[in-house]
Amino acid sequence: MRFLIVNEEDIRAGLTTDKYFLWTEQVLKSKGVNPRVVAEVTTSSWGIFVGINDVLKLLEGKPVDVYAMPEGCLFFPHEPVVTIVGRYLDFARFETAILGFICHPSAVATQAFKFKLASGGKRILSFGTRRMHPAISAVIERSAYIGGCDGVSNVSAEKYLGIESVGTMPHALIICFGDQVKAWRAYNEVVDERVPRIMLIDTYYDEKTEAILAIENVERVDGVRLDTPSSRRGNMRKIVEEVRWELDIRGRRDVKIVVSGGLSLKDVMELRDLVDAFGVGTAIAGAKPIDFALDIVEREGNFVAKRGKRGGMKQVYRVWEEFRDNVTLFNEKAEGEPLIQKVMENGKILKTFDMKEARDLVLRQMEIIRSLGIEERFLK
Repeated sequence: MRFLIVNEEDIRAGLTTDKYFLWTEQVLKSKGVNPRVVAEVTTSSWGIFVGINDVLKLLEGKPVDVYAMPEGCLFFPHEPVVTIVGRYLDFARFETAILGFICHPSAVATQAFKFKLASGGKRILSFGTRRMHPAISAVIERSAYIGGCDGVSNVSAEKYLGIESVGTMPHALIICFGDQVKAWRAYNEVVDERVPRIMLIDTYYDEKTEAILAIENVERVDGVRLDTPSSRRGNMRKIVEEVRWELDIRGRRDVKIVVSGGLSLKDVMELRDLVDAFGVGTAIAGAKPIDFALDIVEREGNFVAKRGKRGGMKQVYRVWEEFRDNVTLFNEKAEGEPLIQKVMENGKILKTFDMKEARDLVLRQMEIIRSLGIEERFLK
């Protein structure tokens, strides 16, 4: 083992479980207790659901049925996103991994959704995999893309996801040359011409000065990037306004402005009328995991639930034109389209979810939210 990474076989074997599940197995087996249960994954917040494909691969071959919302679906508080039906001991030790497969990916997708919604339609780029363990780079980029990001920076996305990665240039390139103009010109000469020429303009001088240097000394400049808003003591909006002004008065209204570096939702909302694209790092990739929990809600056909949970297997009906949900017992009918669908039967995978279809669903929901004028509900 070169890196400290748990392999797929150990995850499938349940080695990544919490110890108390092993003690639970020991007790239940010794007493001959193994009820048929219905267990639901819920949380107390809203979000974008991602990660079900890995859950299905984990449970494949085990004698359980699984129901789930479609990947990319926006869920509301206390709605089940995954339901598992089977003998408890057939999936007990996998609870830790099941939650791990969806808590962080769903959080990343949710943050991407918020940033894209806040951008007013401007481009949002995922720049944050350097903040997380490299083993999950593809997971992060897939989640960010589903959530609404228009591009991702990590090259692993090309191999594992089929998404072409994007990027500009680091300060290190300019420092290695010791001169901005030399670095920009070299980038122009060497990098594939299909790649947009977005010049980094905050290495040595102020952004306005370097923006002027770039357009007056480099043959092709498609855009400029300001990368240090969180470390600037000045008013970032004023800085961007200065750059835009200097570009425009020199006849370069075609040059785009990209901002990155410690961006928050507030930053994006304050700059979206001036900026063409935002590179968002830690706020998306390092999103606080959604606090999903897996709880038994039926035991041997009887409704059961711990405090704070609602008993019984449930269905969620979406009224799309009003963007609201009705939650009922699973076999009851209600207004709207049923969201929970069977995706595994007795260990056989019936359906997996395509990344681009999940993204399309996210963008469809975003359009509905905008059309209803309820964006503020989802930007808190």
